[in-house]
Amino acid sequence: MTDHLRRDLIGLMPRLRRFAYAISGSMDKGDDLVQTACEKALSRLDQFQEGTRFDSWMFRIIQNSWIDETRRTRTRGVQIDPELAALSDHGKGARLAEDRMMLATVRAAMAALPEDQRAALALVAIEGLSYKEAADVLDIPVGTVMSRLSRARARLAELVRPAARGAA
Repeated sequence: MTDHLRRDLIGLMPRLRRFAYAISGSMDKGDDLVQTACEKALSRLDQFQEGTRFDSWMFRIIQNSWIDETRRTRTRGVQIDPELAALSDHGKGARLAEDRMMLATVRAAMAALPEDQRAALALVAIEGLSYKEAADVLDIPVGTVMSRLSRARARLAELVRPAARGAA
């Protein structure tokens, strides 16, 4: 691995984690996705084409890993470690008033979106990719990205607005 790619990968970690968290809805699953993606990228570095965007390549690996994981879960069902099941309150005890409640509302609303809409929204709204870049990562036409974003934003607004009104 070249020093250049090593620096790029390290610098990209926060963005990879954000994206993985956004599509999986869980910090733990997101971290697992990033680890899986890094392992795959490092073992298949010869497949990376110089002159292309390294971040797009990594986002694509995360997206594909998530799809694979989702398929495995559908086939096998969710696996829970009984020893760890009751150890966490999922951060509820640490939440601070309104900001934490709104963040939780937005997270839940985002998790309620269909996977394809959630991925498009995360790449464009959270990661700041252009529509073209998101289309390349997701391997879909730009128009499809725009359509998914439009539907995702509209649905997110519907899901978040009632909670925001209730807090006022």
